[in-house]
Amino acid sequence: MFLDGDRITLRPIEEEDIEFLQKQVNDPRIWRPIGRSRPMNREQEREFFETDVCGDDTIVLLIVADSTPIGTVGLHSFDWETQRAELGYWLAPDFHGEGYGSEAAGRIVAYAFDQLGLHRIEARVFERNDPSRRLLESVGFTQEGVHRDVEFIDGAYRDAYWYGLLEDEWRSDGSD
Repeated sequence: MFLDGDRITLRPIEEEDIEFLQKQVNDPRIWRPIGRSRPMNREQEREFFETDVCGDDTIVLLIVADSTPIGTVGLHSFDWETQRAELGYWLAPDFHGEGYGSEAAGRIVAYAFDQLGLHRIEARVFERNDPSRRLLESVGFTQEGVHRDVEFIDGAYRDAYWYGLLEDEWRSDGSD
């Protein structure tokens, strides 16, 4: 365990989790909303594990509910000079709409502001992913802009909506 919530635990991803990660990230209900357009084989997932999960430049945690892995949440693209990072997450489709994502995002946002001393957290959501937009807004994020035609998914260019959350906004919202 690394961060404990009411219904979920966020823990470091271990090598034995690679199979779960690869299976889930290749599900179209996952890869389309997160902006991927290519499948990941086991070797690519292992490379992601070794470079991103085990690297010093990201924090990627497994979301666990009742001892069952259900997704990931993390922070990446750190800029320590400006004290900001980008939030990323996904949940296995069987666990969508249960509030697990909001709880996981809320826990890592609290960690980012309270323990890492970040000033700003950013997130992007691709068009047609209204549940993810609602998740971010439930945690206190504000939509700040749109990057038009930023990814090519399912034969079409897609927009990405950028969201931001400042530490003082989060604290004044009573989220801490």
